[in-house]
Amino acid sequence: MAGFVADLKEHAAEHGFHLHDERHFVETYSLRQAWEVDLHPEAACGGPLDLHLSLEADPRTLLSFEDALMTSAEGELPPHEYFSPLSFNWSLPPVTHGPDLLVLATDLAGICGTTLPIEVSAIDSFASVTDPAQRTLAIVGRIDLSLTGILLGQESLCDVLDRSMDVSNYLLDRAPVWLEP
Repeated sequence: MAGFVADLKEHAAEHGFHLHDERHFVETYSLRQAWEVDLHPEAACGGPLDLHLSLEADPRTLLSFEDALMTSAEGELPPHEYFSPLSFNWSLPPVTHGPDLLVLATDLAGICGTTLPIEVSAIDSFASVTDPAQRTLAIVGRIDLSLTGILLGQESLCDVLDRSMDVSNYLLDRAPVWLEP
């Protein structure tokens, strides 16, 4: 998995993303692991858009995959039924003129199709009852990666990275209007 994440970072850079940070977490109690990468389109250095990738590895899934791998006949691999989720989380500062969420979700679905399913939501926060609401957009895309595909090097993410760049550019184009004071 660590090698796949290293390749993913290099692949993202080839698709025009600028990488900022990377983290690897291991939960000591459950041994659940997560690899996180912070990046954004090269044109967005200095803001306002950030993209956070997260690959999670459930230890039960990894152990089941390893068991299937060990019990397979020589030269055979387990079927593509063991998966780890890869999440794309876009973030912007709180928006003052937020978009219509249905229109935004529809536009992003048109950009991504079934390659990278996108969820759109918003949270309104009030510092005090007399303050206006601050709306924060939550835009998340999720795909499942086959562990067998990762092992074989077959998980090509070109289309997914292209779609995530398209989503990033769409958000960057509209952010100035949404963030106006």
